[in-house]
Amino acid sequence: MFRTTLALAAVAGAAAFAPAPAFAPKASIRAATNTAPRMAVFQGDFSESVPFLKTPTNLDGSLPGDVGFDPLGFSEVFDIRVLREAELKHGRIAMLATLGYLVQEAYVFPFFDKVPPIQAHDVLVKSGGMSQILLWTSFLEIFGGIALFQTIQGRRYPGDFAFDPLGLSQGKNAEKLERYQLAEIKHSRLAMLAFSGFVHQGFITKQGVLEQLGNFKPIPGFPEATFF
Repeated sequence: MFRTTLALAAVAGAAAFAPAPAFAPKASIRAATNTAPRMAVFQGDFSESVPFLKTPTNLDGSLPGDVGFDPLGFSEVFDIRVLREAELKHGRIAMLATLGYLVQEAYVFPFFDKVPPIQAHDVLVKSGGMSQILLWTSFLEIFGGIALFQTIQGRRYPGDFAFDPLGLSQGKNAEKLERYQLAEIKHSRLAMLAFSGFVHQGFITKQGVLEQLGNFKPIPGFPEATFF
């Protein structure tokens, strides 16, 4: 089972940390008003991602990563630009959280105590650190709300904060920029699933992610399976 876990971790790690800009700069994105669908994405009335379901009306392939996956019909209720803004925001946080979860398990600064990730939340609450995080993220959410209104009005592309300090998107043509956007949304989705998996396996096994690689514990009640 260890070989299985190691192989899956290698595949997930390679996908999660492939190069992709975290924040699409204003100069690198298509105009917010350019919503021409890429009709090659969808063939017929059925979703490419879920062939037995109809393609949602508002998912026309105009956004990178849109393959018609919306089994719960959220795109029929909410503005697709608002949904993409939320997906990118949560995905970017999840990418940072996934990396931080692994780093803090392997290394701890000398002036900090080593605390298991699951217990770190309670420690931060008691020390007041979580209150500071809540305060500053609240300020960010206020400014993010202003930006979201601009997105709804069509004046801003979802997730665009004109943040590109390394110039990863400068001088890139439209095709390459779209590939960067696709890479970011894919990594965002993978990171959200990965971090959720990290946390839940921590609750169940009381082990860290890296510790699991060397001392695997299956979920209680589930038989251990071998695929290789």
